Amino acid sequence: QVQLVESGGGLVQAGGSLRLSCAASGSFFRINDMGWYRQAPGNQRELVASTTNDGGTTYADSVKGRFTISRDNAKNTVYLQMNSLKPEDTAVYYCNAKAKRRIYIDWTIYWGQGTQVTVSS
Repeated sequence: QVQLVESGGGLVQAGGSLRLSCAASGSFFRINDMGWYRQAPGNQRELVASTTNDGGTTYADSVKGRFTISRDNAKNTVYLQMNSLKPEDTAVYYCNAKAKRRIYIDWTIYWGQGTQVTVSS
């Protein structure tokens, strides 16, 4: 089982910054993609940013130029640096990871419990 634990959420004023981190632990063969999703009340969960195991990145159009995703494979940790935050960024942010516990097992998506990010205007 892979456990994902997020940290770094909180309250911030518009224009401010936060850095989220997500550390993966447990028994696994390999973690491939890792990413961040968010879900605001009444909305569906949406992709914010993702990164491949070699550092490739993908961003939602709404956060391009403001957010940066990165990872430290040695620590099995993914980060999300959020700058120029806007009230519409307010949501619960969830870390996810695609991982295999064994080489012959299908890829499984794991989710963290989420961390609240609130941006005030």
